Amino acid sequence: MIIFLATGNNKGGGYFASRGVFLCMYMGFIVIWAVLNSFALQVIAFLDIISMWWQVIGGLVVIVMLPLVAPHTQSASFVFTHFETSPEATGISSKPYAVILSVLLSNYCLYGYDTAAHLTEETKGADRTGPIAILSSIGMVSVFGWAYYLALTFSIQDFNYLYDVNNETAGALVPAQIIFDAFHGRYHNSTGAVVFLCITWGSYFFCGLSVTTSAARVVYALSRDNGIPFSPLWRRIHPKYKVPTNAVWLCAAISIILGLPILKLDVVFTAIISINTIGWVGGYAIPVFARLVMAEKNFKPGPFYLGRASRPICLVAFLWICYTCSAFLLPTLYPIQLKTFNYAPIAIGIFMTLIMLWWAFDARKWFKGPVRNIDLGNGHS
Repeated sequence: MIIFLATGNNKGGGYFASRGVFLCMYMGFIVIWAVLNSFALQVIAFLDIISMWWQVIGGLVVIVMLPLVAPHTQSASFVFTHFETSPEATGISSKPYAVILSVLLSNYCLYGYDTAAHLTEETKGADRTGPIAILSSIGMVSVFGWAYYLALTFSIQDFNYLYDVNNETAGALVPAQIIFDAFHGRYHNSTGAVVFLCITWGSYFFCGLSVTTSAARVVYALSRDNGIPFSPLWRRIHPKYKVPTNAVWLCAAISIILGLPILKLDVVFTAIISINTIGWVGGYAIPVFARLVMAEKNFKPGPFYLGRASRPICLVAFLWICYTCSAFLLPTLYPIQLKTFNYAPIAIGIFMTLIMLWWAFDARKWFKGPVRNIDLGNGHS
């Protein structure tokens, strides 16, 4: 979209990337993220610091400046009470169904806390710093995400124009159109919109980098416990950089394979998001439910403990996980056709079936659970 607007947009002959070019860009970014994650932890930590400041400062610039740049802003009553389903664009006219689907973007954006959880093993005092990092991530994402949505909504110039296939962004990306309308309406050019979209793109880039780091650590942890095929290969640590390089590139390869259907179907991206989110959100369901039903006498709390509030919070969390996973399995476009169908249920069903068959015929005979790598007796690794 940045290139599209910078080269003239939909009304000025802008360059709109084809499916093949888009796939190549997608694959290119995955390779870049994998390469960066193959370096030493110090490099990743440095990039994470840049990411934090980029998203804080860049986010504040967008949140504060966008409503100020917009020629006019919407009223508070419009922002907080107006309801639109946009049936012309989505085929959805049911308000309850639209409310159910509204959880999708907000929950996907909470991915940051999952990354913090997967990297706790590589931090000092993980029993305290881990929970603090998770809560801090949720807090920052919630505040900045809500402020970003408000900035976009207040800056809408013409709601009906946002979904028009003849607008400057070809109706392909509503946030980009909102930003374009704001800058073009005041300055009669798209330079400011391109700059703001570059800020947003930077956030996506750093997000992809962090997600790659998190995914590799999950593969490493599972292979360390002999929980996936060819575990000795994926848990191998680079002798110099001390990172699970093989796990990084396995995640990159899987991501590229999952992206190949983009050449034929636009809904593949939605399916990938659905599968990923169900995977990481649903993964917390078992430990949360276990804590919910576990007898208090059998539970040994750590340094970071919620006390009496733990069970009510676990109940809310478990119900939220069930709701989220169910919502991500629903179609987001109607009428349901090959080009609009949500393929996440099929993909998850196939993978779960293969995993259960693997467990029934092989894995249950040798898998004994997590491998303890710390001697609790003397406190040494």
